[in-house]
Amino acid sequence: MHTPIAGWCAPGFEPVRAAFAENFAERGEVGAAVHVIVGGEVVVDLVGGWADEARTREWRADTIVDVYSVGKAILALLALQLVDDDVLRLDSPIAEIWPEFAAGGKGSATVAHALTHRAGVPAIREQLTDDDLFDWTRMTSAIASTEAWWEPGRRLAYHTNTFGHLVGELVRRASGQMPGERLRQVLAPLDADMWFGVPDDQQHRCADVLWAATGGPPSVAALPPGSFDSLDDDTRMNLLAHVNPPGYSSIGVVNSAAWRSSQIGSTSGHGSASGVARIYAGLLEPGRLLTPAVLALATSPQATGGCPILREEVTFGLGFQPTTARRPLGPNSRSFGHFGTGGALGFADPDAGIAFGYVMNHVIPRWQSSRNRALVDAVYESLAN
Repeated sequence: MHTPIAGWCAPGFEPVRAAFAENFAERGEVGAAVHVIVGGEVVVDLVGGWADEARTREWRADTIVDVYSVGKAILALLALQLVDDDVLRLDSPIAEIWPEFAAGGKGSATVAHALTHRAGVPAIREQLTDDDLFDWTRMTSAIASTEAWWEPGRRLAYHTNTFGHLVGELVRRASGQMPGERLRQVLAPLDADMWFGVPDDQQHRCADVLWAATGGPPSVAALPPGSFDSLDDDTRMNLLAHVNPPGYSSIGVVNSAAWRSSQIGSTSGHGSASGVARIYAGLLEPGRLLTPAVLALATSPQATGGCPILREEVTFGLGFQPTTARRPLGPNSRSFGHFGTGGALGFADPDAGIAFGYVMNHVIPRWQSSRNRALVDAVYESLAN
């Protein structure tokens, strides 16, 4: 079947179009978009493939899709703006603004701990349902009451899903706005198509997510009686982090209206490649979205260590991922951004003036993929020629 590809590249950026086409021909891409801004000018704006598994809906310029953890950095941006405004303080306990969070040994957890995955709540201990998943108050209350898995600040573990409710609730309590409402206000001047909670009248634009892997992690309820209690602490924590509630990682609910309308900034954010790139372009404009001082803190290493969730050495800024040898964001040392499950990616390179957005719907169950690497490499190849 012929794969439709639309859009354009500026002269000299033909390698990006070639890599984009090769992703469909050789790397299993189904539907995707890539958008690149250099020095404030759009140089790549491509869409291609299909927005559904049956290949009946072409991916359009206005198609949006779940970008998974790409949303973590965007949610962190909302919190960091409140730091800039001195409404939140990085070294202040979370419990100052969210008193219930002090339960379970979490009284010393700070805003910085939340943004660097060191707050001690990568998983919720109380068994929850998918009805709970779509109840913001129920989820944030469950996180607040969870006993810390370690003394906050003493350890790093990727808050793969709870980051959305943890940082989202900080934003809500500090600003008086839910994350989705706050995001629309912040992004309106950028005309960036990114959502925490897609409105009903916009959900027709959503691409279906297609998981390459069959099935998913087991649910807690499906484990043999007594086996859960016999697991070691890190294994138990990892399991709960992904499947408590069962749909917390999107499995079984990802293409539902309830998921698309949820405001879980860690996992259920939807956007276009151009929307993601425009946000990073805004971050490259000094003072437009964050002050230079806060942006420098947010995008430089703030926490490094072995992660029991990702099972490797990781480095985090304040909600952003600085470029590392393991997860490079181009060749320059000051690049920053965030990968998402399946390979979605948003990043900025201040030295090259690049803002990059890539979104897709065929999920390979890992952050990096040959697809995003090919596109990033092609961008830098184009700049070098």
